[in-house]
Amino acid sequence: MTDFNDMLAGYRRFRETGWAQQRERWDELSEGQSPRVMVIACSDSRVDPTQIFDTSPGEIFVVRNVAALVPPFETNPGHHGVSAALEFAVQVLKVGEILVMGHGKCGGCKAALSQELKHAPPGEGGFIANWIDLLDGARDKVVARYGEDHGPDAYRAMEQEGVKVSLDNLRTFPCVRSKEREGSLKLVGAFFAIADGQLHVLNEDTGDFSPA
Repeated sequence: MTDFNDMLAGYRRFRETGWAQQRERWDELSEGQSPRVMVIACSDSRVDPTQIFDTSPGEIFVVRNVAALVPPFETNPGHHGVSAALEFAVQVLKVGEILVMGHGKCGGCKAALSQELKHAPPGEGGFIANWIDLLDGARDKVVARYGEDHGPDAYRAMEQEGVKVSLDNLRTFPCVRSKEREGSLKLVGAFFAIADGQLHVLNEDTGDFSPA
């Protein structure tokens, strides 16, 4: 198991290798960033986008949260972390693509489908329960197809429906909608299967995910 001392040892290896060997690149990055892609992914420790896509520092702008969710656009006061990052990526960094990547064995999607956290008291699961309420519509679709007897196919469907929910919610943001309409921004949905390491890309015309 990795603890902070292990992480410090990793940092020292990084300083001696990755950082030292790309010194010019790090000098460039110290002046600013210009990623072309924003990735919205799950916080799950098994699905690091920089590792999956073999990217270098500065290449992708990443936001990670439970179940790779994007809330719908709203203007009420509050601390809107995903929305703030999205606005920064689209309006300031001017990314050309936004990728929403779900994954297999997602705990957030499992909890949304099973409803196991629905009645948890605030502060003891209530934060997660409120967050994954964003998947209620996706759950309805999955239950309509598979019923309440949830098996592997139902969970996989839930994980993939979650990607579609986030894409739909992205399009409720005026800045996203207008830039997609004018062709300066592209939205992509994908699903990473942990078990076999296969990335599946969403065809929004058919609603199907196919191996990349």
